[in-house]
Amino acid sequence: QVQLVESGGGTVQPGGSLSLSCAASGFTFSTSLLAWYRQAPGESRELVASIGALSDTRYADFVQGRFTISRDNPKKTFHLQMNRLTPADTAVYYCNAQPLRGPNSWGQGTQVIVSS
Repeated sequence: QVQLVESGGGTVQPGGSLSLSCAASGFTFSTSLLAWYRQAPGESRELVASIGALSDTRYADFVQGRFTISRDNPKKTFHLQMNRLTPADTAVYYCNAQPLRGPNSWGQGTQVIVSS
């Protein structure tokens, strides 16, 4: 059974940093495409960043060099380091895994609030 569990959300002041983590189980982690999405109130869910099996990364335009996605295959975890946060980054952040075989899966989401 695929399971993704996020951690690391919270409240931070503008300009601050947060690190999100996603612990995975139930699928072949090392060959999977992993990603972080976010959904702000009243908005559609949008891709933030993704990392492939070869650690090739892709970022949304709004990231502008502030975020870094990474993966740790032995620990079956992946992370999103977010720096220089702004109120526009306030959203629920979801981790996502697309295995070569098996369902596209989502974590339960973790809230990030950027506010002074």
